[in-house]
Amino acid sequence: MLDLNIVTEDGKIVAVSQDTVVNLFHKIYYNSLVWQNTHWFGNQILKCPLDLWIYQELIYQLKPDVLIECGTFRGGSSLFFANMFDIIGKGHIVSIDITARESLPQHPRITYVSGSSTDPEVAKAINIAIGSDKCVLVVLDSDHSQDHVLSELRTYASFVSPGSYLIVEDSNINGHPVRSDFGPGPMEAIDIFLKENGEFNVDLSREKFFLTLNPRGYLKKKA
Repeated sequence: MLDLNIVTEDGKIVAVSQDTVVNLFHKIYYNSLVWQNTHWFGNQILKCPLDLWIYQELIYQLKPDVLIECGTFRGGSSLFFANMFDIIGKGHIVSIDITARESLPQHPRITYVSGSSTDPEVAKAINIAIGSDKCVLVVLDSDHSQDHVLSELRTYASFVSPGSYLIVEDSNINGHPVRSDFGPGPMEAIDIFLKENGEFNVDLSREKFFLTLNPRGYLKKKA
């Protein structure tokens, strides 16, 4: 970690840590709400572009057969994933959301599923559909309460292929470092899950751009 010298308005030089600077910029970025005004080919996508770049690298490296996305919203990220799959020439997205919306982006690589991501029947149907001997990547971006995320982690951990990832989005809330008033959320769910499941490790190399909305959220399944 680097210590950085900051010149204050009165001309004093103050040394601050790299983490302090990163967290400050994180709060500035998040509180600006620019992430709500980010689009992929005209479709709203509630993700940081730096995280999208990491997704691009993961998709190229893993070349997954299936990406399960919990939380569709406007479908911008579903289309982004589909376009990445077009580039590598393989892959299909199964995107689940409890709210059925009209005018979602359509693409032959996307299947939208209406229902709760933690509904056992929904999970069972998806498991049957994807079959076995496939590389599966899972992204959790629906209800961000601790209990719901923990339930998703427990449900979809077995879907993830060895060497692939179970990614928990928006683990930055509840003071990590934003939305300190949110209450227990994704980060707290991650902590509980990792204590009870020894198959996954936090891959901090996926936070190489410093700013990520998913701190400690890139969980890699052991090979």
